[in-house]
Amino acid sequence: MHQLALFDLDGTLADRKSALSDALTRLCRSRTLSPDAERWLRIELADRATVNDFARLQEAFGLEVAAADLWREYVDLMSAAVTCRPEVLEGLAHLRAAAWTIGIITNGASDIQRAKLAGTGLAELVDGVAASGDVEIRKPDRRLFELAATRCGVSLADGGWMVGDNPTGDIGGGHQVGLRTIWLRGRPWPDGLPLARHVVDDVTDAITILLNETE
Repeated sequence: MHQLALFDLDGTLADRKSALSDALTRLCRSRTLSPDAERWLRIELADRATVNDFARLQEAFGLEVAAADLWREYVDLMSAAVTCRPEVLEGLAHLRAAAWTIGIITNGASDIQRAKLAGTGLAELVDGVAASGDVEIRKPDRRLFELAATRCGVSLADGGWMVGDNPTGDIGGGHQVGLRTIWLRGRPWPDGLPLARHVVDDVTDAITILLNETE
């Protein structure tokens, strides 16, 4: 029987933080943006980015370039800069070989998240993807988890696992839809949130737990 494992993308499977820094450095150099504009971008895009952020940037700093052009360049730079370590890709390949169904559930704009998946090689290793930008709902909304399961060809009613670094979005969201959870330590844990089944320091440790899991 196939088991379902849903993974968060940014900060879990892929290193968004260093990719963001690299992409913004290149974008600001390419468009000769001021240091103030660069500082603004680094603050505003720290957690997520949409085309609307670049519309606000354009307005705030009186830029002549179209927001859509800045966004397209940013998406291309991010997809080129984002990385997924070889041992993570190998771990996911082992999960698939062990008959696991693998999905990605991510808060983010559809085009940039899918560009990251293609650029890292993750796209070839997963059965389905649900990005919040697809449907304008975000984790921990249960509907995004249901969409992820549906796109993987399975049902949440059959159970499974959620792996991620965001306590509320990933672990709280996974818990409320009946999934067992593995948390990648890092962010502060909110009071009153149910504890994850396992806590790890690296996503490869989470994959090892899943590979050792027997029903």
